[in-house]
Amino acid sequence: MSLSLEKVAYGGWDNCLRLSDGNMELIITVDVGPRVIRLGIPGGQNLFKENDDEMGKTSGTKWMAFGGHRFWHAPEVFPRSYAPDFDPVEYMWEDEVLKLVQKTEPENGIQKEIEISMRDGTIQLTYRLINRNVWAVELAPWCLSVMAAGGRALVPQEEFIPHPDVLLPARSLVLWHFSRMNDPRFTWGDRLIQFRQDSTFESKQKFGVHTRWAAYALGNDLFIKSTSLIPDAAYPDMGCNFEFFTMPGFLEVESLGPLVKLEPNAVTEHVERWWLVPNADLPKDEVPLISALNLHLKHLGLRTIKI
Repeated sequence: MSLSLEKVAYGGWDNCLRLSDGNMELIITVDVGPRVIRLGIPGGQNLFKENDDEMGKTSGTKWMAFGGHRFWHAPEVFPRSYAPDFDPVEYMWEDEVLKLVQKTEPENGIQKEIEISMRDGTIQLTYRLINRNVWAVELAPWCLSVMAAGGRALVPQEEFIPHPDVLLPARSLVLWHFSRMNDPRFTWGDRLIQFRQDSTFESKQKFGVHTRWAAYALGNDLFIKSTSLIPDAAYPDMGCNFEFFTMPGFLEVESLGPLVKLEPNAVTEHVERWWLVPNADLPKDEVPLISALNLHLKHLGLRTIKI
C-alpha cells in the first residue's frame, strides 16, 4: 500500500501530520516539537503515552512532556535538557521522506532535525543535532519513546557462553541512585530482562545497557526499536546506548548515540528503526516468550535470542 501524508488536527493541536502506509500510522505535531505523539495501527490503540493535561498546549512557563516520542541530547542536565519546545516546526515532504526542522534552542544553541520514512513495514528515523554556538559542545543524540501504561519492556541478554570459553565481560548494566534491583517490576530472566510498567508503584526506576534492540509489549501489540552499535565509541551514562525509565503513567524506551565533541555548525547523526507487530501474542514465561518473540525477530532480520 502506498505511503500517504496528510494534515490533521489531533489532541487539541490544529496542525499535525499523519504519516501512514495503511498498516500503521504516525501522528507528528508541528505546532510544537518535533514530536511523534501517536504510533499505532489505524483505528487501534496509541502505543505512546499522551499527557492529557498538556495535550494541545503551545505555550507555558516551563517545559512540558506532552508524551509521545521526543528528541533530546545527552547527558541529562537541568535546565539544558529541558528546553521548552513550544515553537512551530518547519517540515518538508520529498521523495516520501518527511523532514522536521526545529528552530535553534536559545537555551543551548542546538538545533534538531528528524527525517522519517516508512518502507516495507519499517519506520526509519534519522536524527541530527547541529551546533549553532560559536564554541564546541560535547553531547550525544538521545531519542525517548514514552510508552503507554500497562506494558512491559523486553531487553535481550547477551549470548550465553560458558566459562572458561570466554573470560571477558559481555556488557555493563548501568544503575542510577534511585534504581532498586529488587523492584518487583523487574524479571531478571536467564536470556531476557522484562521490565513492567505498573502505576500502582509510585517510585521511579531506571537502568541502562548496551544492546542492538529492545521492545515494548502492550496488550497484543509489539513495538521494536533497533539502532546500530558503533564499536569502540564512547556512549554517555557509563556506556549506555539504551535506557529504560518508568514511573506512574508510562515507561520510556530510549536509545542514545555516541558522545561527540561537536564543533560550531557541525552535525552528528543517529538512526533508529521501528517496527509495530499486531497480534503478537507474547506469553509471560521466558521460554515460550522467547520462542514467540524470535519468530518476529527472524522475520524482521534482527538477531534472535538463543535459549
